[in-house]
Amino acid sequence: MTGRFAPSPTGDLHVGNLRTAVASWLDARTAAGEWLVRFEDLDAAVARRETGVDQLRALAALGMEPDAPPLWQSDVVERYDEAIDRLVEQDALYQCFCSRREIRAAVAAAAQAPNGPAGAPYPGTCSELTSAERSRRAEDRPPALRFRSHGAEVTVVDHNSGHHSFVVDDFVVRRNDGVAAYNLVVVVDDSAQGVTSIVRADDLLSSAARQMLVADALALGEFRYAHVPLVVNSDGERLTKRDGAMTLPQVAERGWSADRVLTWLAASMGLADADEPVDMATLLERWPDRPSVTEWHNTWLPPS
Repeated sequence: MTGRFAPSPTGDLHVGNLRTAVASWLDARTAAGEWLVRFEDLDAAVARRETGVDQLRALAALGMEPDAPPLWQSDVVERYDEAIDRLVEQDALYQCFCSRREIRAAVAAAAQAPNGPAGAPYPGTCSELTSAERSRRAEDRPPALRFRSHGAEVTVVDHNSGHHSFVVDDFVVRRNDGVAAYNLVVVVDDSAQGVTSIVRADDLLSSAARQMLVADALALGEFRYAHVPLVVNSDGERLTKRDGAMTLPQVAERGWSADRVLTWLAASMGLADADEPVDMATLLERWPDRPSVTEWHNTWLPPS
């Protein structure tokens, strides 16, 4: 088994990111597998290499170091272009000229139509444009590329929560600024790195359905998925910068060491008592007997 942790180097890792990393590390190590780190840094406007280095330090402070040098996606953009070229040859993609505003309007109109679905997906506005229409629209804005899903219903088998079925709309694999999109690059990288087991937060569960379609189209094989709960704030919402005191540097200012944070993470997963000092070796011994993710405690209350 090979697992991985793939953060975006846009800021310090918060306790939710760190818990996902711990779960990923334990999952791989329990099977005597390798554990890798990959930086999703294709968005040059917000990603920073120095931030990625800080993230590696945070992981090491908790006792986690990757088994190979980290992969930076910006170093391997050619592999995404090659994958897109293969999909174009299969006629699996089409150009999409819709702006965000146009997509919101089309989705809203579909949802309000008689018998229209609530929260309607992208309605395929650009899927059947003629060559002349594409040429005309290209004068106004460069196109994104969308994957033709044909409304496929995909069942994701999650190691933690069982079977989930999703109807997949036509999703973007390359943005209109030329940057390859998440649902393509994550599959290409996982295959290239030999990743077999993907542990990540459960807000990405539905994305697995899109990624399975890409993997199938590119003949990249199958992956084992195990999604874990998000850590949330006191209002039950995902953590954001405004919550404060949730990264290692921030909690250090309030007297919490990295070891204390690891204890909180372990206790939230049912692997330790609230005040029990632990290390990754101890958690590795306990991981096979861990509670179900439905029993994890997910609310982060910053130290006072």
